[in-house]
Amino acid sequence: MKVYLGVPRGFCAGVVRAIDLVELALEKYGAPIYVKHQIVHNPHVVADLEDKGAITVEDVDEIPRGSRVVFSAHGSPPSDFQKAKKRNLEVVDATCPLVIKVHNEAKKYSREGRKLVLVGHRGHQEVKGTMGQSDMELVDDRESGPSLGWDEDTPVAILTQTTLSVDDTQRSIDTIKDSFNDVLVRNDLCYATTNRQNAVKAISDHVDLFLVIGASNSSNCNRLRDVAESRGVNAYLINGVEELNFDWLKDVENVGITSGASTPDTLVQEIIEKLMPEEVIPMGGEEENITFTLPLEFREFVKDQ
Repeated sequence: MKVYLGVPRGFCAGVVRAIDLVELALEKYGAPIYVKHQIVHNPHVVADLEDKGAITVEDVDEIPRGSRVVFSAHGSPPSDFQKAKKRNLEVVDATCPLVIKVHNEAKKYSREGRKLVLVGHRGHQEVKGTMGQSDMELVDDRESGPSLGWDEDTPVAILTQTTLSVDDTQRSIDTIKDSFNDVLVRNDLCYATTNRQNAVKAISDHVDLFLVIGASNSSNCNRLRDVAESRGVNAYLINGVEELNFDWLKDVENVGITSGASTPDTLVQEIIEKLMPEEVIPMGGEEENITFTLPLEFREFVKDQ
């Protein structure tokens, strides 16, 4: 058996920054540090941080007054910051800078008088955070086509969730553009989403099966599986070696493996070791060399260490 291994894969810069902020907050201030929503969508990462003293909650109102809280990488609506202020919480905002960019776009184009459309998946934490920034309509490619009900001359701005399928997102954008005369498109799919999906496309022509390593609630992991399936390859999303089913591998000679932007690479390596391939062939693009700056208080803390 040969394994074709996606390049790039695993943690993106936004995930690294978010995890670092929880660990640094624990180191600087001591436990407990509360985390509003899973810091990133992977239970292994969440459990590791909780073992160090983090406490994950879904609502700011669950956090004791005067505590410290890290807001997750996916972004939070202004209402969460307002709740935190009322509860006298010290907030560390771990929102990915690329998601903050979308928030800023929403506010900018709303001020300019454009109607906003967000292409995203209903209920996802990132979508909740973005839709809290301004009035906007959601277009979800998993649902029936958009019925926005605006005049065709209405000025429109299209924003996107950062972790969607490249191809599905473009189809949604094209459909909206066909309905209006003045459309400004800000395709906000992040570099990590695009690079990982491109690697899956490259590998899919060479394999009989695809294993995507990551959590079932991870949007970018689900989209990687979808991309492989759209190329005619059987694909499974698993979050660790314990979920590997060897029945899938019967008569399979070539396996593609990748992982989402919130998946620790140790999980990938464990699965490769379990498969015992005769060869591992990296394929896709180039490794990413992107980092995001920490907030000033933590930059100074790290510098003093």
